Amino acid sequence: MPENNLPDPDNQTLVPHLISLFLTLAAFWLINSGHYTLLILSLGLISIALVLYIVHRMDVIDHESQSLLVPLKIPGFHLWLTKQIILANISVVKHVWLGNKTISPVLTKIKANQKTDMGKAIYANSITLTPGTVAVDLAGDKITVHALLRENIEDLQAGEMDRRICRLED
Repeated sequence: MPENNLPDPDNQTLVPHLISLFLTLAAFWLINSGHYTLLILSLGLISIALVLYIVHRMDVIDHESQSLLVPLKIPGFHLWLTKQIILANISVVKHVWLGNKTISPVLTKIKANQKTDMGKAIYANSITLTPGTVAVDLAGDKITVHALLRENIEDLQAGEMDRRICRLED
């Protein structure tokens, strides 16, 4: 506990990571073992406990580790992103057919509110996956984005994609 008697935020994030590591190691042990006798299961449990102890003592698990809770949130995000990709495809095709007068290319910086480097990378990659926009550079909390249309930048500045990716990190 820190001196101010407030809970240590690192310990709050440590428990889900340790649980995730335990579940991953247990699944790996069970899949590779193929034997489910009491002796083998107890040896596996002892081995996993020893690995968790060593990992904790070495301070290997940190804020960059991902817990198993993140993948549970990804399918909903993928569905939303797929919808955005389809809508952006339709928009790009429409503007290509209408000609150059309807295209208004823009290069600007967008703020990334994600806490982790992985979150920022997911945000930049999601921007690039959406037709009509390309993440050109990621530096700190700013993503340089080139967009075919000004409205694409306005959509990014509205922050829906940013918020959804931030929710993946929670």
